[in-house]
Amino acid sequence: MSNFSILSHTIKTRRTTKPALFNGNKIPDEQIEQLLELADWAPTHTYSEPWRFVVYSGNKVNEFSKQHALLYKQFTPADKFMQSKFDSIIANGEKSSHIIICIMKRTNYKLPAIEEIAAASCAIQNILLGATALGIATLWGTGGMILHPSMKNHFQLDEADEIMGQLFLGYSDEKQEGRRKIALKEKVIWER
Repeated sequence: MSNFSILSHTIKTRRTTKPALFNGNKIPDEQIEQLLELADWAPTHTYSEPWRFVVYSGNKVNEFSKQHALLYKQFTPADKFMQSKFDSIIANGEKSSHIIICIMKRTNYKLPAIEEIAAASCAIQNILLGATALGIATLWGTGGMILHPSMKNHFQLDEADEIMGQLFLGYSDEKQEGRRKIALKEKVIWER
């Protein structure tokens, strides 16, 4: 199989798997380190390398999920608070082997912020593709309080920094089917 075929297969079989479908088995930390090494090879303008990661493993996964849920409770008005959402935030950590908080840390203010966001997104995609190649299920999520200012405060981030989401990683016995709703020819204009 050619390198292109292997890469094509990995890209086309990458799927989002909700933590509720994880089987609870643990990923070796060494494999997470391998994924972070792949992330570090994302494209980056002026070598700004704006990606930063906070990795929760072991008991820290559930601790973070509970802290996250408490932030939701603290910063959600009583009339908007949903116990089911609070419980869901906690449950997402129960079967997850690891949670990775993905951050865009502004390192070069001469660059447009979109370039830093794009570079951090590429780093995240490298993790997702590497996880697929290793048989690890993933969910890149921005739910709960991840995009709320209180989460930025939790991680002591600067105003210009952005939390790009959280990655839930685990193993799953479920296979997710892939699909596209819009034909590629409707998304591409060729000028020849």
